[in-house]
Amino acid sequence: MCKIFVVAVAFVALAMSQVNARPDAYDAAAETREFKSDLKEDGSYNYQYQTSNGIAVQESGVGGHYATGSSAYYAPDGQLIQSSYVADENGYRPSGAHLPTPPPIPVAILKALEYIRTHPHQETRQGQGRFF
Repeated sequence: MCKIFVVAVAFVALAMSQVNARPDAYDAAAETREFKSDLKEDGSYNYQYQTSNGIAVQESGVGGHYATGSSAYYAPDGQLIQSSYVADENGYRPSGAHLPTPPPIPVAILKALEYIRTHPHQETRQGQGRFF
């Protein structure tokens, strides 16, 4: 019985090593299946490409001003990872189910921020100078 268990564990370990090795070999042989790119005189552009291993990317925008895009690929565990983003005067804002999100702001902090908003700082109080 012990020998059967050891052999079974060896087969499982071998199978897992093959599963974990497959994405690298598969990705190394990937080819570009589609590629499109367009750059206009006004600085606007768009591009997209797809590969044989399931990667798909697209982006459009105006150089130096804003961009929007999305990407999709398969993680080594087979899960489809999809993300999108916007980059503009408000910064880079990615979104995707796989990205971490910040915890909610505690109620006490929200109350303090509201108090600060509704009670603006007085620049100079009677008999006192400015403090920073």
